[in-house]
Amino acid sequence: MTRGEAMIKRKTQPRAQPEGELDAGKLELGEDFQDAECLLISEVKVLLEAQYEGRKGEEEDKEMSGVFTRTLEYVQKFGRYTNRDTIKEVRALMKPTSLHPFECAQLGNLCCSEYEEAKSLVPSIGDKIGDEDLDSLLKQMDSLKKYQG
Repeated sequence: MTRGEAMIKRKTQPRAQPEGELDAGKLELGEDFQDAECLLISEVKVLLEAQYEGRKGEEEDKEMSGVFTRTLEYVQKFGRYTNRDTIKEVRALMKPTSLHPFECAQLGNLCCSEYEEAKSLVPSIGDKIGDEDLDSLLKQMDSLKKYQG
């Protein structure tokens, strides 16, 4: 068997699954994410843009990695909130809820327009928040998104 054939064979073999199946819909995120902070895409955008600005002054031969550049382009395209104040307000809206940080990040990133859509896309929400309260939260988030400065 040639080296190339061996590499292809390794790539096509199924990966070993973890002992228990992980399911984000049930907040089964795995041990690595137990105490992890969940960020909004807009928060990642702020962090990456700050890092990009910090690197700008460095020597030109130290180019940004392809992964960094593509990630920055992604978050610039899909970040729903354009300024830090709006991001803080969105976070403040979700803070008093009983939602898990992962659920808050999902709601902030997806920007659902109706509570049925939110509960469908983030099934772990279940009955943690009433339909009217969730609908109000989504409308407030949408308002912040529309009128951000």
